[in-house]
Amino acid sequence: MLLDEHLDRCTLAETPAEGQPAKKKMDLGVNVCEDAFGDDGTGHAVRRFTLTNEYRMSVQVITYGATITCIKVPDKRGNVDDVVLGYDDMSGYLSNTNPYFGATIGRVTNRTYPTDFLFNQQHISLTKNVGGVHLHGGFKGFDKVIWDAVMEEDRVIMTYLSREGEEGYPGDVLTTVTYQLTADNRLIIGVRASVTKPTPVNITNHSYFNLAGHASGSSGLLNQFVSVNADKYTPLENFIATGEIRDVAGSGYDLRIPQKLSEAFKTLDTDGYDINFCLNNSIVQPGFNFAARLTDPESGRFLDVHTDQPGLQVYTSNGMPTIRGKRDATYGKHSAICFETQNYPNAINIEKFPNSIVKPGTDYVHYTAYSFGAIPDPF
Repeated sequence: MLLDEHLDRCTLAETPAEGQPAKKKMDLGVNVCEDAFGDDGTGHAVRRFTLTNEYRMSVQVITYGATITCIKVPDKRGNVDDVVLGYDDMSGYLSNTNPYFGATIGRVTNRTYPTDFLFNQQHISLTKNVGGVHLHGGFKGFDKVIWDAVMEEDRVIMTYLSREGEEGYPGDVLTTVTYQLTADNRLIIGVRASVTKPTPVNITNHSYFNLAGHASGSSGLLNQFVSVNADKYTPLENFIATGEIRDVAGSGYDLRIPQKLSEAFKTLDTDGYDINFCLNNSIVQPGFNFAARLTDPESGRFLDVHTDQPGLQVYTSNGMPTIRGKRDATYGKHSAICFETQNYPNAINIEKFPNSIVKPGTDYVHYTAYSFGAIPDPF
C-alpha cells in the first residue's frame, strides 16, 4: 500500500465505529498508527507504523530490521515528497541487492578486520560476510530479523534479543530502538542495549537521504550542499580503518564549510565519500553534537544531524548498483547520502579509538536527531 493511501486509512481509523472506544489521541501534535507490511518470507508477519505530525511530515518504520522505509517532508513551496530510498514491499527488503536501506545495523556497524581476536580471555571469530571482513553485523545482523514493537504516544519502540553466538559475538544483547517524531519535524532515534557478557556494540541507522526526492537520482543529490562538523577523520586502507586519525585540513574531507557535492567530489581521490569523521564536541550542548547539514537549494529542504556519538560515517552510494525502488524509481550510483552516527569503525582492533566494549551493568546508549525543514526563497 502506498503511503498516501495508508495515511487516509489512518485518518479514517481515528473515527471510531458506533459503540466502539475512540483511539487515544495525544496532545503532542503527532499521531501513530499501524498496518501490515507482508512477511519475512518464512511466514512471520512484518508490521508497519506511520508517525505523522501537523506540519505534514510523516515517517514509516517496519519491524523487519527496525527499518525506516519512508520519510515525507514538505519543501519551500509546500510540496511533500519522500526523501529516503527504499522499496514498496517486503520482496525488495528481502532481496540480495538491498544495500541496508533504512535498516538498524548491529551488533557492530561498519567493517571489522581482523575478524579473529582474543577478547576477554576468549577467542572470538566473527563471521566473514564480505570477503574476509565482518560488515554491518554479519550475514544475519539486526537488519535481517523481526523486532517486537509497541506504540507509545508519539513514538514506536522496537526490541530485539540477540543471543550469544549470533555471528560469533559473545553474550546476549537486548536492544531497544525508539523512533520518535516531534511536532517540529525532528525524528529522534534512541538506542539502548544491555548485555550479559562484555561484548562490542556499535549500532547505527542506515537511511539513504536525497532531499530533492528519493527518485531524483544523482542529478538531484550532486546539486546539494553538505557540511560536516569535524576537524579530523579516520583514513582507510582497503576500506578498513587503519587506526590513524588525520586532519581534514587541505584534503577533500574538509567539509567544515558547506560544499556542493559535485564540486567536493573533484577534490577526492576516491569516487565519492565513504569515510568516518571524528566529530567536534559541542560547546553549546556538550555531549550532543551538531554532526552534519545537508541542503537542497532547489526544494529548499534541509537536514540537520545531531548525535551523542563520536563518529559519523558519510557514504554517497558510490557502490550502489542499479536498483528498482519505490514507485518504480531507479536508484544507482550517487543517488543518496547516508549519515551513520557511530563509534569509530574497527574499534575492537584499535586500542586508541573510543572504547566499543559494553559490560554488564552499564548500558550502551545512543541518540541521533534528524531535523528537517525548508528555507523559503528570499523574495
